[in-house]
This record gives sequence, C-alpha cells and structure tokens, in this order.
Amino acid sequence: MNLVGSSPAFLAYVAVYALAAIGCGVGLYKATRIEDADTRRGMVGLLLCSGGWAALELGYLLTLGTLGYAFYLGSLVVGLATVGAWLYFCSAYTGRSFHRDRRYRVVAVGLYLGIVGVKLTNPFHGLYFATQFVTDPFPHLAISHSVFHWVVTGLSYALVSVGFFMLLELFLEADYDTRPLGVLVGVTALPAVLDIVGYASDVLLDINHEPLGVALFAVGVLYVFDEAFLAVQLTDGVDDAVVYLDDDGHIKESNGKAQRLFPTLDGSRGETLDTVLPAVTEILETDEQILERNRNGGAEYYLISDTSFSLGQVDIGRMLVFTDVTESERRRRELDRQNEQLEGFATAIRHELLNTLQIITGRVSVAGDALDRGEVDLAKDSLQSTSETAARMSEIVDGLATLARHGQTVDETMAVDLRTAVEGAWDRADTDGLTMAADVEGRVIADPTRLRDLFESGFRFAAHNGASTVTVEREADEIVITDDGDPAGETAPEAFFEYGGAMPGAAAGMTLPNLRMLARTHGWGVTLDTEYQDGVRIVISNVTLAGPLEN
Repeated sequence: MNLVGSSPAFLAYVAVYALAAIGCGVGLYKATRIEDADTRRGMVGLLLCSGGWAALELGYLLTLGTLGYAFYLGSLVVGLATVGAWLYFCSAYTGRSFHRDRRYRVVAVGLYLGIVGVKLTNPFHGLYFATQFVTDPFPHLAISHSVFHWVVTGLSYALVSVGFFMLLELFLEADYDTRPLGVLVGVTALPAVLDIVGYASDVLLDINHEPLGVALFAVGVLYVFDEAFLAVQLTDGVDDAVVYLDDDGHIKESNGKAQRLFPTLDGSRGETLDTVLPAVTEILETDEQILERNRNGGAEYYLISDTSFSLGQVDIGRMLVFTDVTESERRRRELDRQNEQLEGFATAIRHELLNTLQIITGRVSVAGDALDRGEVDLAKDSLQSTSETAARMSEIVDGLATLARHGQTVDETMAVDLRTAVEGAWDRADTDGLTMAADVEGRVIADPTRLRDLFESGFRFAAHNGASTVTVEREADEIVITDDGDPAGETAPEAFFEYGGAMPGAAAGMTLPNLRMLARTHGWGVTLDTEYQDGVRIVISNVTLAGPLEN
C-alpha cells in the first residue's frame, strides 16, 4: 500500500506498530546481556514474540485481501505465544520454578496448540473472527471478533495478571517502591481499553492493540526502570536494608527498610553516598564494617556488606546490605568488657595482696623486735596496724565480690525512683562527717540494687576524698555526683577508674572502678569533669529516663 497521501489515522496506526516492532528489536541487545540465564531467555522470548506480533499487525495494516488475512491470523498465533513468554519471564525473574516444571510446560503447550488449531482453522468455521473490506477511516480489512476470541482474550489477561501478581509479590517482599511496577502495569493494560473502544465504537479499529502494551513493558523494564528491576531481583530473599549504588558511588535504589533505617535516603536517588550517608562511607573505609546507630532509645549495630556485581566483565554497581547484628555485637562488646574487667580484677588483687602482705610482714617484724626489747606498747600498736590492714584487705575482697555479683550486663530493669535509690545508698554508706544534698526528681530505667550500689560507691569515694559535702543532680540524661574534696589536679581522669590504681589513695580502694562497672552494666558512660576544680565531679551519661511517678 502506498503511504503517500494516506489518511492520518492510517499513518498513525502504521507508526505505532512499526515503533513497537523496532523497539522490541532494539531491546534485544540489552536483553541478551541480562546476567540470569532464565530471566534472559524469558525477556528475549517476550521481545521476539511481542516484536513479531507488532510486525505481523503492521503487515496486516499494509496489505489487503488474502495476504492481509494471513498476516492477521499469524499475529493471533504469535500473540498467544507472547503470553507464554511473559509467564516464563515472570517466573524466572521472581525466582520461581514454574517455567522449569515439566507438568506446567505440557499443559501450556497443549493449551496453546489447541487454541492455535482453532485459530488456524478459522477460515473454515469462522468461530474466531470474520473479515470485511471497508474504506473508512481508510481502506483495510475490518475484523469482527467472535465469542471464542473474547474467551481466549479473557484467559490471556487472567494469565497475564498472574504474572503481574508474581512481580508485585516480589517487589513487596523485597520492600521496594512499587510505583515503577504500577506504571508498567498501567501502560500494559491500556491496550485492553483500546480493544474495548475498538469493539464498541468506530473510534478505533477492532484489532489487537496488546503488542503495543507488551512492547512498552519490555522497553520500560530494560531502559526506564531497569535499575529498579535489577535491584529487586538481586535482593530477592534478602530481609535486610539494601542500598544499590552505581559504579561511581551514586545512589540508584534503596528498599523500604533502608529508608526507614536512614530517612535521608528518601529522595536521594542520583546523589553520592558520602553526601547522603557520610557515616557509612567512613565505616566502609575501615576494617570494622560495623555501623552503630542510636535508634529507639538505644544503640543498634549493623554489619555492612559491600558487594560489587557485573554485567559480563564490566562492574556496573555495588550493593550495600545492612544486617542487624545488634544482639551478637552487644554480646561481643559485653565479653570484651568482662575480659577487661577480669584483667582489672587480677591487677587489683595482685596489687592489694602484695601491698597488704608487705605491710603485714613489716608490722609483724616490728612487733617481734619490740617484744624482744620489752616494748609491749609498740608491739601492740604494730599488731593493731596489722589487723587494720587485714580488715582493709577484707573490704577489698568484698568489693571484688560485688563486682563478680553485679558485673554482668543488666537483663531485667524497671523504672526506679532516683531519690529513693540515692537515699537508700546514703543510708548504707559509711560516710561519717559527710553531708549529702540531692536534686534528682524523676525515674530512670535500671536495676534497683545496682543503681543503689552505684550511688553508694560514689558516696564512699567522696568520704575518702576528703569531702565535707556531696551533691547528686540529674541534668537531662545525665546524673552528676559532685564532692568538694581534693580535685583531680594533673592526674589523668582514667586513672581514677583503673582497678588497682587506688585513686586518690589506698583508702578509696575500688570505689570508682565499681561505680563505672555498675554504670556500664546498664549501658551508661562515666567520666570525670576535668574542668571542675573545686573537688571531683563524676558525670554518668546516656541514662535512660522513665516517666514521672504516678500519684
């Protein structure tokens, strides 16, 4: 048929079907580069069938008579094969095995051959469609579809819907944005509307418009939403947060879990990782690979897996997977803390035993010499000093017993009234001559006994530090214990918390090491305020607050 001088409607039909056929042909190049073999075969088959379907429809439009009839009949045969290619692609892409199951294959081929038999014998029975030459809106072979055609069309759309359901389920399981899939469903379903309009009115031709929709779907998957579809397929079965980067470190896709973990990912497509998630970039440059995040009132830990993937021999991107390892990391850190604590125990025991033995040995020797000389009072004083030294050693052992008893991380906590804990600790502490003031309204989440022992250790330290007054205050998520005793001076703050350090003197024993240990079992931090020079100020940070007391 000569296209020159043809009607705009005819030229429009020729153009869209030609573009559909060409688009499928162009898409074959990229489809053959899909890494997964089954998905590749499914997409190549879909493009070949859809492109062939569009080309045969184009041949039908460009020819008349018997040849036009043959082209249209051929388009019906190839169009039905497109449904099979579609289901093959959906099954392979979503990781299912339907396309490899012999039972489904036999049923599919049998059903296909049966329907094709009806189509090919249509010239004899006319149950599928009838033709009539018309000149409006342009000369062509008009098609009038019969009931059997609509039955097969309904079955085809039902099978296509099954494929879309498989895709939707995968997108939802992978926790990715389903809008790209929704767009493709819309353009694929549009031809069904065009079919109905063509059947019910003279606005459009009563022919199959489906190859246009299938071609748009295939081209959309390969060129428009290719990154989204690739990311979804690569993370199939991954229940963790995932961020998909191109080879230059630009963010291409991220699933819902990643966006909930890192809200800044929302709308970040195309930006560099170091701009959106600088902390992640820093972690990737180290050997640690563990990211710490403070969420929901506590620390969470994520193992970052950085995996490159390629197309053929060329790297095309990276996939960052964030696996929640909070429980195992907490256990690891707790073991590290306990090992450090045990090393401190050993140091403290060795230090105190050596000191005590040296003192006792020296005092006993002095007492013996005094008795030899008949100096009974001197011998008595030396033996008394020996007894006091042994008593101090007993206190140290009791302190170590406290550490052993309370040194494990707290498993069960409750809301504890701070004032009650402070006053209970004050009643137990040996603080002759020391006064205490407390401004600690509110409650914290803690183990009551350990919290009381923590304050008791702070009060005992103040008593041994030459203080006359000790105050306890709560400031936001910090508890501050301040005394007016001897300042730390040039002594390193960490020395006060070392087992065996006995800072500021031997009498203080392990009061501050105990205090820090009891704080750490709750996940709190402890430091000395080095700027405070009117005594010693102990700052307990990251305390978890509870609601106010109920009346």
